[in-house]
Order: sequence, then C-alpha cells, then structure tokens
Amino acid sequence: MNAVLPSLINLRKSRKKALAVLVDPDKLSSNEQLLDIAELVVHSGVDLLFVGGSLMLEEHFREAVRVLKSKVKVPVVLFPGSPLQVVPGADAILFLSLISGRNPELLIGHHVLAAPAIRKWNMEVIPTGYMLIDGGRPTSVSYVSQTLPIPNNKPDIAVATALAGEMLGLKCIYMDAGSGAENPISPEMINAVSSEVNLPLIVGGGLRDEKSIQQAFTAGADVVVVGNAIENEPELLFSFSEIKDKNYK
Repeated sequence: MNAVLPSLINLRKSRKKALAVLVDPDKLSSNEQLLDIAELVVHSGVDLLFVGGSLMLEEHFREAVRVLKSKVKVPVVLFPGSPLQVVPGADAILFLSLISGRNPELLIGHHVLAAPAIRKWNMEVIPTGYMLIDGGRPTSVSYVSQTLPIPNNKPDIAVATALAGEMLGLKCIYMDAGSGAENPISPEMINAVSSEVNLPLIVGGGLRDEKSIQQAFTAGADVVVVGNAIENEPELLFSFSEIKDKNYK
C-alpha cells in the first residue's frame, strides 16, 4: 500500500511538518544500539525513519531494516547509498537521483540495477531529486558520489536544479548538506527552493540544535532529517519533535 508519498504531499498542502531520523547502520556495532534507537523513535514523536549510509554491505543493512521494522510503527524508508542497500522489508524507498551532480551512475545507472528487485518486492517508490549542498567541508556523500555540491550561497542554482527535477516528473526534493556537515543549508536557500517548487521538500545535514531545526521548518522544509545530532544527545529528539508541532501556517 502506497502511503508515504501521499503523507508527504499532505504535509505540503496543510503546511504541517514532520521529523525524520536517519539511521546509518555503518555507525552501529550491535542490534542493541538499533533497539535503543527504535525505542527512542517510538517515544519521541518522530514521524519517519530513514535507513541509509555510504558503505554498508547488504546483509548487515538488511538485518538493520528488519530489526527497526519489527519495533517501530512509523514508516521505515530506505535512503540507499548504493544498490547493495536496496533490500526487502522497508515500507518505501527514496529512489534517489543525484540531480545536483553529473555522475551518470547516480542519475540513472544504479537505478537500472535496483529496479527489478524493487518491483518484485512491491515496495512503494518515491522518485526523489537528491541535491547535495555545500555544508562547509567535504562529506562522505561528496567523496563517494564524486560530485561537487551546490554552493550554499547560490540559491538560484538550487532553484533551477529543483525545478528541473520537478519538470522531469520527480515527486520529492531532498536537499542535503551531508552527514557531519559543518553548517546546515541556509534558510535563504531552503526558502528559495520551497517557494518555487510544488513538491514536498526534505532537508538534512548539519541540523544539530533547536535553532537550526526551527529555521529549516520556518524557511519551508516539510521534513527535517536529523542523524549525527542525536548520537551523543538522544534526548534532543524530544525537543526537536516539539518544534515540528508548532504552527507554521
């Protein structure tokens, strides 16, 4: 049953907000850590759980999805860094096309490899324009993808890129400064893209405190994604969740 994309579209229409947690199994050494994250998600009001990373091999990744799916009621969505991370068991997959780069493997090549399995598993597919934005220092995403991020002070380039993605028929835009980014995407760039496209807008990377979370929501992000911020201070999820429930109309 396709349910995740309609919920994202509804967020956009109603001007409500959602909080997503990105789990990178590469950074977790045991199922106990996965279970701790799952319990935190259950009690903190998180809306979505993204699972993805840059290097994780298939079997470990598959097990992480299985464990998380068995413990949480919110949608578990694949955020794959490679075809090896396209595994069964998740509710949906962000079918990412790196539209900010020119690496053909990440525009269409990996998708060709993954498509037959996705069809076999009858998984909800969310065609997503993935835009890498400069977060102040090189990240795993920029290194592995071998692409240059869009400069954070060039909202016109970001807008044109997002519009192209919309015109190509993509259903969602994901703007990402990358895991471990020094700086989050500027509110000016988020607002520029949000104002020009009619697609649900997901924003992640470098969002590590209440101020940056609220700025992203206020600027027009429909979904904010946090990951590194909660590794050392997991209780932050509770305050982050309260921020997304504010009135942004």
